[in-house]
Amino acid sequence: MEGPAELADITRAPAAKNQMHQSGTQSPSCTGSYPSASDCFPLGSLSTAACGSETAPMPQKGEASTQGCVSVCQTQPQLADPFKMRSTVNFYLCYLLCLALGLACVVCVCLWNSRWRGGFAWDGSALQFNWHPVLMVTGLVVLYGYGAVLYRVPLTWGQNKLPWKLLHAALMLISLILSILGLYAVFNFHNANKIANLYSLHSWIGIAAVALFAVQWAVGFAGFLLPCSPVLLRKLLKPVHVWLGGSILLLSVAACISGINEKLFFVLKANLSGAEPYSNLPAEAVLGNSLGALIVAFGLVILNILSNIKWQRPDSRPQDMVYTPLLQEEND
Repeated sequence: MEGPAELADITRAPAAKNQMHQSGTQSPSCTGSYPSASDCFPLGSLSTAACGSETAPMPQKGEASTQGCVSVCQTQPQLADPFKMRSTVNFYLCYLLCLALGLACVVCVCLWNSRWRGGFAWDGSALQFNWHPVLMVTGLVVLYGYGAVLYRVPLTWGQNKLPWKLLHAALMLISLILSILGLYAVFNFHNANKIANLYSLHSWIGIAAVALFAVQWAVGFAGFLLPCSPVLLRKLLKPVHVWLGGSILLLSVAACISGINEKLFFVLKANLSGAEPYSNLPAEAVLGNSLGALIVAFGLVILNILSNIKWQRPDSRPQDMVYTPLLQEEND
């Protein structure tokens, strides 16, 4: 038989144990065995992915979890932000270089044909031919490259993809129209002056590039913009669309530099008027060669942007964005 003192001790023991457990294991900043998202990121604008993805060790019994919360929620952004910022800065430097090279290509080809080739006309003469290099460089190379890297711009990330898809399709359509006009200018000039068509390697590569470009745009419009296209078809088309886009850019660059070299061989010949041959590298030859080098540099920068995995558009977007597109949108 226990006495009154022993019974009092027995009844007080569970209460004291519960009090010790509550006071010894509860953290002043993070409640429970793991830090919560609200404790780690009190601001609603910050993401909780860092805290959720961190595999911190479970705190031992009787230890406070404040240290785990600090190490997970404070050190993780400090490690990730500099790398992300550096990647973004590197992209914009490369993107500005791309814009500058494209503008330089357009200026050089216009200067070449206006100053050394006599200007422009649409009357079947040699002045009509001058539209061919201007339209092909501007459309098939520069605008095409600008449209190809549109999705890589971080400013477009986290936004609804449909407006950027429409802008991408519009830039590519303008590029295709300029390319077709450039082909019409040279074919019309050849036919008016009884010159054979499609006999050079330059013409074969150029026709192949424009033909593939037309097929690429039509299939891309039907597969990625029409609401009736199934999602499975889009997933199958996407890798082919990306690969073919880069291939068309390579063909366009090859066609342009071969055409520039071919034109310089034709027009820079020694004659009775005292014109300097191409081998003497006159000013026109320097400008033509520089234009070819700029086109190659532009293509390499575009391919560098397209091949960098860190600069690809993320698949996810903010969940709080509400937008109902006119056309069905896919988010990959």
